[in-house]
Amino acid sequence: MNVAIVGATGYGGIQAVNLLKDNKNYKISYLGGNKSSGTKWSDNFPFINLESDNLIEKISIDRIADKANVALLCLPSGISSTLTRGLLEKGVKVIDLSADYRYKSLDQWKGVYSNEAKKYKRDDDDLCKEAVYGLPEINFNDISKARLIACPGCYPTSALIPLSPFLSQGIIDNEGIVIDSKSGTSGGGREPHQKLLFSECGDGLSAYGLINHRHTSEIEQIASFISGNDIELLFTPHLIPMTRGMHSTIYGRLRDPGLTSSDCRIILENYYRNYSHIRVLPVDIYPSTKWVKNTNEIHLSVKVDTRNGRIIILSVIDNLIKGQTGQAIQNLNLISGLPINNGLEMINHYP
Repeated sequence: MNVAIVGATGYGGIQAVNLLKDNKNYKISYLGGNKSSGTKWSDNFPFINLESDNLIEKISIDRIADKANVALLCLPSGISSTLTRGLLEKGVKVIDLSADYRYKSLDQWKGVYSNEAKKYKRDDDDLCKEAVYGLPEINFNDISKARLIACPGCYPTSALIPLSPFLSQGIIDNEGIVIDSKSGTSGGGREPHQKLLFSECGDGLSAYGLINHRHTSEIEQIASFISGNDIELLFTPHLIPMTRGMHSTIYGRLRDPGLTSSDCRIILENYYRNYSHIRVLPVDIYPSTKWVKNTNEIHLSVKVDTRNGRIIILSVIDNLIKGQTGQAIQNLNLISGLPINNGLEMINHYP
């Protein structure tokens, strides 16, 4: 299958090239970028060998359609929507890594991404309704039949995978869920930002986006779908001075306070028994982001506080792989009829 990587020189695009360049099931047939157009891949990344050394082209729907069967849109929110309809009309399937199609309602997207909505005048509510949310562990069958997939954000991935077994089976209350997450600086993208300068964030830990962070509504939308009830939760993200990695600590109240840590571990293990990249750790073993760095794995751990009937779930992912492009490749594999983890058996060079 011929694959276009659009936004090839951002972190998402770089990961996509790395993950696909040696995969014999796919051919990178097009690299797109505006600022870097006219340069070769090796001009930008001489340390990542791409045998064909593709020229990075100005982003063009016609050129993508001529050269690819599927497009990975590794673009900032808003820009993807200017390409998606044209690509779909030309028969190109779209896997979008931005937030443009994560919401079933265009009006909701406009409310959450208000700055982007002012710049990009969208009228594609029909595509928002059509898009399949690209979390394979939840939408495996729908993804395999989709032509438009909206990949989740990294924070929602780290929260929804551990929460899903307990929400779908009514094991925890729908109220009082708290998610405390910490992300490496690469989650902010490759564009320069003052808060991501080493002298600003090094040797420090800070929270941001309290109450109204964009990913809160995304998590709530999917959590409500999984549970069958409207869910409001507290989500607080933090910036931690490391390049890649994400750690989420999730709190909830058990409906059956008699459940033990071992019981809840078995629930997680049974729910994800068919997903080899989801590793449920033994009770009292708590995961580190270093354990999943440069892999598509997610490690989960669970502990019950028997004093008050509360559950604590821990998850760690590499925010650029399972939290971004690795998950997009899982979706690409599903629409291609390949095993979900094809090309994603990566080695963590610990430590």
